[in-house]
Amino acid sequence: MAERSDDRPRKKAGDSSQTDGQPAKPARKLTARPSIRPIRSTIQRPIQGFKTFVSKHRPIIKEVVRETTSGGIIFRHAKSNGQIEILLIQDAKNRWTIPKGHVEPGEEPKQTAEREIQEETGLQQMRLYNWLGKVHFRYRRGQTLVLMTMHIYLVQGMGDTDKLNPEDWLNDIKWIPAQQAVDKIAYDDIGKLMLLGMKRIRDQRL
Repeated sequence: MAERSDDRPRKKAGDSSQTDGQPAKPARKLTARPSIRPIRSTIQRPIQGFKTFVSKHRPIIKEVVRETTSGGIIFRHAKSNGQIEILLIQDAKNRWTIPKGHVEPGEEPKQTAEREIQEETGLQQMRLYNWLGKVHFRYRRGQTLVLMTMHIYLVQGMGDTDKLNPEDWLNDIKWIPAQQAVDKIAYDDIGKLMLLGMKRIRDQRL
């Protein structure tokens, strides 16, 4: 029997016509890859948005003022065991701190410390010793940036130190063992001066 020849047309390269009665697959369409955005642009967008948010919700600082305050680290020796105790006040925001206030015109910082202690705590008898140092703060008051310098003195409570009459805006006032007072104080820089004051009490046998 003679061999049957294959007379079917052969597919040429690039020919998309039907073959063997089946529809030919469409030619694959090549598309360009999307370009990769630089990392910098994706980072900058949220930062710029945050700056816009802050600028819209916080007033711009229009002036800078300097203020001076003065206060005292007040101590006594407990009657029961002679342990050093520090008088702390708790402000309206529940922060434990020391009595202090603004230096009035014509006042020396030492005079201010004594006056503010009397006004804020009701303690009338005291003895002011060393100037321990100063602490710097800064905070915003509306559109004003306040740069504050606080002078701090070592003060010994005298007379009836249990007889206290704190101002109404204070949440609490308390004699606290010195080491606990250092832990409670809301401001680290005042805590450092408190440690210095305790050292001078021991060294000078106050």
